[in-house]
Parts: sequence; structure tokens; C-alpha cells
Amino acid sequence: MATVVAIITSMVVANATQTITTPNAAFISYSLATGANSAPITPATNRWVLVGGCCTTTSAGAQSVGQVSLLHIPSGGMIWVGLESPLNAAITQGNGAFGQHIVYMDSFHQVDIQVAGLDTILIHNGAAATRAGNVTLVW
Repeated sequence: MATVVAIITSMVVANATQTITTPNAAFISYSLATGANSAPITPATNRWVLVGGCCTTTSAGAQSVGQVSLLHIPSGGMIWVGLESPLNAAITQGNGAFGQHIVYMDSFHQVDIQVAGLDTILIHNGAAATRAGNVTLVW
């Protein structure tokens, strides 16, 4: 019995492979006037992308954070699921076309990441004042 267990264990170990790679990342800082959009951002395609962003503007308690897991399908759009920023944190999910909300990054739910096109996303400031922060994509 011990020989059979050893042989099976050896077969499993021999077939198990693991590849560890250093993740890629993109870091985008923003400072957007009222109603402004960032330049389009193109996430990596056909793979899981972690998209996290924050608002670092200290006035009126706007500081917060939100994140989603996103799949960019080339010429087919985006699919995502994640967590909105507090104060009213909730699950965000969907797929969509231009202007579709993806995730809020400030505590008042005025600064968000949106779908910019089939292959791009952008940061939008819907607040009544300039907002600053950053967005990181990891894949």
C-alpha cells in the first residue's frame, strides 16, 4: 500500500508545474477639473486585470478607494465585478458601452472609472471641484 501511495504521489508531483512571473502594472495619476475626463486607458486584453483607484483630494472628505476585476475582450468591450468606494459601498458589476459606470473612487460617488470605448476606459470627475488621485492596473 505504501508503494502505491508513493507512486501516485510521485506522478502527481511530476505533473504539477508552476510558473511564477512578475506582474505588469500601469500607474496613472489624475487631477481633473469639474466634468473633465482623463485620456483613454487601454487595459491588457484577454486576461484578468485588477483595476484599483483612489481619490486623494482631502477637501470635504472626498478621499476613498474602489476596485474591480476586469476582463478586456478585444473589440468586444469590458466585463467587470468589484467593490464601490465607501460611504455607500456596494458590489459593482457589468459590461457596457461608452459612458457606462465601472467603479467610484471617491466617498461621494462623483469620481469614477467609465467605459470610454470597446477597448478603453477613462477616469471621469463629476464633482463640483477639481479632484486628484491615481489608478493602478495590474495584470
